[in-house]
Order: sequence, then C-alpha cells, then structure tokens
Amino acid sequence: QVQLVESGGGLVQAGGSLRLSCAASGRTFSSWAMGWFRQAPGKEREFVAAISWNGGSTYYAKSVKGRFVISRDNAKNTIYLQMNSLKPEDTASYICAVDQHVATFTGTGFDVMDYWGKGTLVTVSP
Repeated sequence: QVQLVESGGGLVQAGGSLRLSCAASGRTFSSWAMGWFRQAPGKEREFVAAISWNGGSTYYAKSVKGRFVISRDNAKNTIYLQMNSLKPEDTASYICAVDQHVATFTGTGFDVMDYWGKGTLVTVSP
C-alpha cells in the first residue's frame, strides 16, 4: 500500500519559514517525479513545486520561485519543501504527490497524478 505522509505544517507569521516533509512508503520512488500542490479554502488546487528524483531537476510556480526550495533524500524516500519569506497568500493545505512523469506536475501532459497525500496545513498570519 502506497502512502504519502506530510508533516511540518503549522502557524507562522509573515516573513517566517517552514520546512515541509513528505515521507513515502509502500514502494521506492527514487526514480519518480515528486512534488507539492496547495489548496486554499474555496480555491482550486495549485501547483507549487516538483523535482525529478533521478537528476535533480526542479520546477516552481512563479508565485513561489525564489522563496521556496524543493529537495530530496532518496535514502529516506522523502522530499522536502523549504518555504521562506512566507506570505499570508501562502496559507493553504500543502499536498504531496508522486507521478512517473514530471509533465503531470508542469501541466504539459494529460496524465492523472499517480498518488496523493492528505496534506499538511500551513497558516501564515499577517
């Protein structure tokens, strides 16, 4: 059974930082693309960042580029999202995802995401 477990969410003030983790179990995803989406109440799910576990290529939404950094630890089957200079508009549930094709994250393909986590809530106060 594949499971993605996010952690690290919480309440922070604007300008602060958080590091999210997503630990995968059930299979090894060292050669898979992994990444993060976010969804605020009443809004559509939004792409945040993605990483190719076999090569280290990274992709970011324009809204977070320069502030967020995605990274990996294949030995732990885990990815991270370092979030800096947080803004109130970053408030959302941050959801980990895994797919065999990075195009699923970037919107250049029509593939359905293979696996989703349940999300971890990030709240940024003004």
